[in-house]
Amino acid sequence: MCFKPPVLKNELQFFRFGVKAMIEIDGSYGEGGGAVLRNAVALSAVLGEPVRIWNIRAGRKEPGLKMQHLTGVKALADICGAEVSGLAKGSTEITFIPGKIKGGKHRLDIGTAGSITLVLQSLMPALAFAEKKTELELIGGTNVAWSPPADYMENVMLPVVKSMGFKVELAIEKRGWYPAGGGVVKTAFEPAGHLDPLRICERGNLLCVEGISVASNLPEHVVERQATAARKALSATGIECRIRKEIAPATCPGSAVVLWARFSSGAVLGGSSIGERGKPAEKVGEEAAKELLAAIESGAALDVHLCDQMLIFAALAEGESEFSASAWSSHSATNAWLIQQFIKKGFQIKNEENGRVRVRIEGIGLKRV
Repeated sequence: MCFKPPVLKNELQFFRFGVKAMIEIDGSYGEGGGAVLRNAVALSAVLGEPVRIWNIRAGRKEPGLKMQHLTGVKALADICGAEVSGLAKGSTEITFIPGKIKGGKHRLDIGTAGSITLVLQSLMPALAFAEKKTELELIGGTNVAWSPPADYMENVMLPVVKSMGFKVELAIEKRGWYPAGGGVVKTAFEPAGHLDPLRICERGNLLCVEGISVASNLPEHVVERQATAARKALSATGIECRIRKEIAPATCPGSAVVLWARFSSGAVLGGSSIGERGKPAEKVGEEAAKELLAAIESGAALDVHLCDQMLIFAALAEGESEFSASAWSSHSATNAWLIQQFIKKGFQIKNEENGRVRVRIEGIGLKRV
């Protein structure tokens, strides 16, 4: 299948002191979650295109902006000197008029257990093209539901981003669990100036499977039981895994397992699970292992979550990107649609065996000027 660029409507609704026509985005489109907002402001900042987003998270139980969304948009506005209207908790509409991407040092406190990695997702495309190095200290949730764990970003996403020429360092200083948050992550971004295409369709040989079993304010045996269950599930298929065990200080209890598999071609796959009240530690380890095994068995170079996260970078890169992914999700389809509201190029999606897909796009070759 091929996602063709749609004809933009309402493109001429906003003129202000010579500002470009404003792109209009319906935030309820497709998956309709916070990703539409995050990716819309990210593309607005990096391309210098003003955007209006309405119906933000319209289909959610609590529609509109939450604290993690406010933090991400405010931070991006500060970094790129943007003018923003509508920034308030619960707001379902904002306008974002970007300026120059400056970089620098910033401290961002979400104030809740809102996901640090989701905030980073809205910032990273712009920071690749900033005028100078950016250093961020983020306070919030490091391992929370419905978002990539910070360990996943560090060990799965960032190695692939670095392969495109964008150097990012991430350190988890303190864990932040739901509901208290309070986790601390420090990051450093070296501007790339331009991005190399992502070409990674084959995996090559399996080099290693590694992971982390972590818990806070819980008995020490929780970490061991999680790790043992994950190793057992993987070894049943002939895969050996090295899992680091960590007892981490935190404001409230929590636990998680994050696993990753590296291949000789540079391919990397991940799997994770978060502990919950009443959920046995063994189930946490088993869930993470099963998620990783599903990605491995697909034969793809990237897992379904990383596919979604890399679409923007591929669209901005110089040259044609092509990669295989374990599946094409509703998140990816929504993200592809959104990207095409800003750039007039379509993604080509080819279905393959075991639910695997091959994704291809000719990037726009964006360069920092």
